Amino acid sequence: MQATKEQFTGHPIANLFRQDLTDEIELLVKKDFDSFVIKASVGAGNWANVPWLSILNPKITTTTQDGIYPVYLFKADGSGFYLSLNQGTTIPTKRFGKKRAERRAGDIKKILLSQFPRLKTWGEQEIDLKAKTTLGKSYEQPNISAKFYSSSNLPENHVLVSDLQELLQIYKGIEEFKFEHLLEVESFSQSKTIKEPLNAQGIPLSKPFLLLAGISGTGKTRFVREQAKTSGQFAETYCLTSVRPDWHEPSDLLGYISRLSKDNQAEYITTDVLQFIAKAWRAIASPESGLTIEEKSTEAQDKHLVVTGERNALDQVLPYWLCLDEMNLAPVEQYFADYLSVLETREWHWTGDSFTYSSDALLKPATIDEVADKDKLRKQLGFEATEYDELWQLICNHGLGIPFNLLVAGTVNMDETTHGFSRKVIDRALSFDFGAFFPNDFNEFFTPPNQNKRLSYPVWSHASKADVDFEVDSKDGEKINAGDETVSFLINVNSVLKNTPFELAFRALNELLLAVLSSQPQDELDLKAVWDDFMMCKVLPRIEGDTDKLTTANGKELLAELQDVMADKLKPIWQAGENEKANQRPDLYREKVVDGDNTDEENVLRIQCRTKEKLEWMSSRLTTATFTSFWP
Repeated sequence: MQATKEQFTGHPIANLFRQDLTDEIELLVKKDFDSFVIKASVGAGNWANVPWLSILNPKITTTTQDGIYPVYLFKADGSGFYLSLNQGTTIPTKRFGKKRAERRAGDIKKILLSQFPRLKTWGEQEIDLKAKTTLGKSYEQPNISAKFYSSSNLPENHVLVSDLQELLQIYKGIEEFKFEHLLEVESFSQSKTIKEPLNAQGIPLSKPFLLLAGISGTGKTRFVREQAKTSGQFAETYCLTSVRPDWHEPSDLLGYISRLSKDNQAEYITTDVLQFIAKAWRAIASPESGLTIEEKSTEAQDKHLVVTGERNALDQVLPYWLCLDEMNLAPVEQYFADYLSVLETREWHWTGDSFTYSSDALLKPATIDEVADKDKLRKQLGFEATEYDELWQLICNHGLGIPFNLLVAGTVNMDETTHGFSRKVIDRALSFDFGAFFPNDFNEFFTPPNQNKRLSYPVWSHASKADVDFEVDSKDGEKINAGDETVSFLINVNSVLKNTPFELAFRALNELLLAVLSSQPQDELDLKAVWDDFMMCKVLPRIEGDTDKLTTANGKELLAELQDVMADKLKPIWQAGENEKANQRPDLYREKVVDGDNTDEENVLRIQCRTKEKLEWMSSRLTTATFTSFWP
């Protein structure tokens, strides 16, 4: 316990744990199980609340973030340690959400205790690590069976060795256990019967349309390229389109009907953007995806084109990145009007793990019907193969909509040579001040200590408070309801904006709940990080004007009023200083570059509140220039 109060880097206890203890356990394990892998952590840069040493069977799992494995867990108060057969929860939580991941872990525990009765008598099924962090507590619920060793009454070495060997024999038996039962509990196995996930590691965005705004040369276009490269199929999943200043209508982006042929027949002139959209649809239609594209009708809508499938199938569908470079060289509201309108018609419906997806058409069936040579259009869009016969007929009948795996990212420079954005655009996008979210640090350029997380497409279109009706741990150890607190936060923000041009409506509530649903926060700092980014991406970009315009209905300064609300609702991250890591928020879009198989906490990049810095900058600008806006 004393060691955790001292400098972490180079501490002899940390070195003893990582080297000597790891080597001793490895010698014991490798005698009988040469393929097993030993991994340990006492922290990365800071002391872990619950240090651990894990033993992984590669045939069951290769990561502590998922699967089943034995692990030594050292209690946070130093009173002893457990040898536990435990489950990784990081990947299941990201994939299924906290509640479903916990239910899944409980179901797997019941199955294993039933199939391996020896586990019931070998150890205890409940553990208490005295943990003070969410990560430390996350080892408790998925414990399957564990033995406790008190630091004041440690048994002889031969007992410790015997206990470990007995658990390893049981663990080896789990490898040979037929996994069909566990696969029904939403597969954790990397067995050959399961396709290796392509997309499971990506963080689902709350919106499929991004604005990346910043000064020239900060790497906005490169950011989109690098995101596409994470798929391993860059040429297939990336399209760069340079916006031209003379674009003024949707046909510049999506194509148009021409009658300039020799016989004056209608011909559709496609664009690289429309062809890329069709390519994304082909990825969904691929037999490898396991999805179905069909015609359906509902009470709310006549026959229309829908995609149906299971949650696991989405792991096989890669995001397709369309980068609109220098997006605001032309007026976005004009040439992008069709996409902005159709974007709001996307509908995801979930029933358990089954979903349906639909959207209105960008290329409408009436337009396709006008085309004289439909086979030529079909070939231009890449649907000429016979495997697409049925899909092409559906497209002719119902049009070509927005594929759910399409992510549109526009790079933006805000200067005198470009156009501004209306609220119609900002309300439908995630607007990133690129320098604030992905800062340029010359000192870190050649050996960056941080890396961008992999992003993926949304899997929800609407959210209610019930969808985020789960509890998270607060800083004072209490439980708070994520849904209730999120709605309360937005009400407080809107009380400042009420009766101003910047007042928020129902769309903002849906966007915020979607952000919480997509991020699946585990504790109060996670939740408030979502709120902080929502302010940066959805609220502050709408605010601009002079002193008169930036006055609330009760005559007070709007920015000052917002700062007061944020200071209350975003504490403790609002007050956290540069070195106060314990109260800093996690960065939801970047993580540390750390070698080895580390816990989420060790990868987490802690940062200061973004909204605080931006509001201070906007207020200072208003004072000095008598006008301010969000944009740099």
